[in-house]
Amino acid sequence: MRPQRTCICHWCTPIAHTVEVLILQHPLEVEQAKGSARLLHLSLPDSRLVVGEVFDEPDLRTLLHSPFTPGAHRRHAVLLYPDTPEGASKARPATPADVPWAEPEKLRLVVLDGTWRKSRKMLGANPMLRSLPRLALSDTPASQYFIRKAHGAHQLSTLEATCHALMQLERDSARYVPLLRAFNGFVSQQLSYRDAHMHG
Repeated sequence: MRPQRTCICHWCTPIAHTVEVLILQHPLEVEQAKGSARLLHLSLPDSRLVVGEVFDEPDLRTLLHSPFTPGAHRRHAVLLYPDTPEGASKARPATPADVPWAEPEKLRLVVLDGTWRKSRKMLGANPMLRSLPRLALSDTPASQYFIRKAHGAHQLSTLEATCHALMQLERDSARYVPLLRAFNGFVSQQLSYRDAHMHG
């Protein structure tokens, strides 16, 4: 999906992960060369990447809970999103107590890939997403995502945020270090293109 010289295949770092990952990508992110979601998807074998902004509820229910592979059990979907007062749903039937947090093999992490503005729009347009229990990250290191504008060091790329969420859910930080290292290489590659363009 990229020109050969900007191929990211060599940065793909397959990781054996326990928590499944569903990436819901805003349509405007698909052609974004600096986006990290595709690298994340290509590195996580038990992940799905679906493009859309407003989803039909039956389709979304299937994406959230149905087995990715035949014969597997249903998963408990958890949304990776800050549980802020302004972002919280007024009616959330599922509570953290309903989720088997200690059993990562039963979880599916749902990640919204888009700018903060776009992700809030996706959340607002899909009541089923708003009803999910949420996982908010804390004490994360500063982002290394220097190629896109962020309003603060705490704002991470989709790949970084997902890796830290998986570290938290699986209680295994070391497993995701190679992918974060590969991501830093991807960022450096993108910066080199920008610098070449600026000085060319």
